[in-house]
Amino acid sequence: MRLAVVGAGAVGRSVLDLAGEYDHSVVAIADSQSAAVNPAGLDAETVLARKDEEGRVGSADPDEALDAEYDALVEVTPTTLGDAEPGFSHVVGALERDRHVVLANKGPVAERYGELRAAERESAGKIRFEATVGGAIPAISTIEDFGPGHITAARGVLNGTANFILTRMAAEGLDYEHVLAEAQDLGVAEADPSFDVQGTDAALKCVIMANVLSGNGEFTLADAEVEGIEGVPGSALELAAEDGQTVRLIGEATREGVRVGPRLIPENGTLAVSGTRNIVQIETTHAGRLNLSGRGAGGPETATAVLSDVGRLG
Repeated sequence: MRLAVVGAGAVGRSVLDLAGEYDHSVVAIADSQSAAVNPAGLDAETVLARKDEEGRVGSADPDEALDAEYDALVEVTPTTLGDAEPGFSHVVGALERDRHVVLANKGPVAERYGELRAAERESAGKIRFEATVGGAIPAISTIEDFGPGHITAARGVLNGTANFILTRMAAEGLDYEHVLAEAQDLGVAEADPSFDVQGTDAALKCVIMANVLSGNGEFTLADAEVEGIEGVPGSALELAAEDGQTVRLIGEATREGVRVGPRLIPENGTLAVSGTRNIVQIETTHAGRLNLSGRGAGGPETATAVLSDVGRLG
């Protein structure tokens, strides 16, 4: 399948680099300033070298990537909230051309899900968004395979930064600010970590799952009950450990809504994944509880989810 990739961060770069291994070709890629387009397929090494050396993927205008001849648009620009632009317009534009769309960008799916589905119904193209929840973890496809009507809830640890911080606090008896600084030094946390530590990232992922479960796309971030980890003291983790428990930032999605916040859980329980690992726990009506765990972020990890979605479209 011929792909046009919009966004040249870690995920976009990895899609370009790995597409050939999945028997797809990238015919266009755009960053915020430029684009590279070749109907015969781009050479990943050449494009990425130019990005590293010059800070741009090519000499064309970014809009030329959107206008290229492709089978599926891969939307991996940074997540924006509210109107979810420019990602939302990228998706709708591709659907209006009867092209497929695969998203790793959470914004359009979390904030304007109903509108996306309406645009999809008017198009010969389809949208897929496995990579928006849990990186390489196949949460969305599992819910779809079972049928959303046979799933009562999906919950889990859905942000690696917050989980790293809580894991280190519990293991070393350190306070939040100390571990946050360590996480930033290691590159696990951003210079501005608020999106992760305030629970926003986990909430967006749960909103997406709630919309899939409900089918009507009524939920947005504004509907979620969200509490982050900034107020969790080291003493709370010490007290929890004395009782064989620990604290994790747990998100839960149901057809009724979304809740995210620090929760006490058994320290040896399934949800007590450590470090930057994620887990999605799915409650089914007839098959019990399913636990899907793995790397919830990262360029190659998320790109595998993107390319798996492309394969499903084929």
